[in-house]
Amino acid sequence: MERSLHLRALTLVAAALLGLWSFFPIYWMIASSFRPERDLFAEPTLIPKTIDWKFGSYRNLLELTDYPVQFANSVQVALAVVVITLLISVVIAYVVTRYRIPGKTVIIGSMLYAYMFPPLLLAIPLLSIFARLGMADHLISVVLAHCTLSIPLGVWMLWGFFKAMPFDLEEAAMVDGCSRAGAFFRMVLPLSAPGIITVAIFSFLLSWTDYVFSFVLVNSDANKTLPVGLASILGTFDARWGELMAGATLIALPLFVMFMFLSRYFIKGLAAGAMKG
Repeated sequence: MERSLHLRALTLVAAALLGLWSFFPIYWMIASSFRPERDLFAEPTLIPKTIDWKFGSYRNLLELTDYPVQFANSVQVALAVVVITLLISVVIAYVVTRYRIPGKTVIIGSMLYAYMFPPLLLAIPLLSIFARLGMADHLISVVLAHCTLSIPLGVWMLWGFFKAMPFDLEEAAMVDGCSRAGAFFRMVLPLSAPGIITVAIFSFLLSWTDYVFSFVLVNSDANKTLPVGLASILGTFDARWGELMAGATLIALPLFVMFMFLSRYFIKGLAAGAMKG
């Protein structure tokens, strides 16, 4: 009994230390965004000595850069990636689990091969393809590039949900008068909500934080997304660390809000996918 209590205490301490280690960079980023510029280059302190209540770094970021335009571009790209990924992933995952398709296990497994290669190796040939199609330096090319990674992951995760779901539920709904499509929308989709939300979160994260595809496929300032636009603030001889920290905080803010409201579904979806997949 005593040994079990000691082991439990050590586990809690290790989890707390790991949590502090993971959270500290986020805390430092947020704290630095509220420090006056003079304090950013002074001797660092864990707790800011003074707070810039005029939010100078945030005001400079929003007024003197293209951050609002880049924010809008990132929102458009991320939402488009989420919608396209869910539509295609749900259809493919449902079809391969409900219909007889030769070699469907191989097809599902091969879709994950895209993750074996670094994004830069995929971005270069994609740039050549989009240039030939006249789609270079356009947000639609970034959306399609992100989908090359988000769709295989979405199909893999939802395949586990649909495969573990009893077909008897759909048969009972069809006996009661529903068509196959009606049974799908009334029975399958509601029960797969944790998996669908998990895929949506992963797709949004992949698109929202991507730097490589956006950097390679987009050149004009009007089409830059947040990570690329924020990196351009870091000049060769001048580092605007206050604006950089403010921009990074604003990039992370939608992610904080998302996990605040959807973390319950996200954890449930990961757990169910791990057991069913």
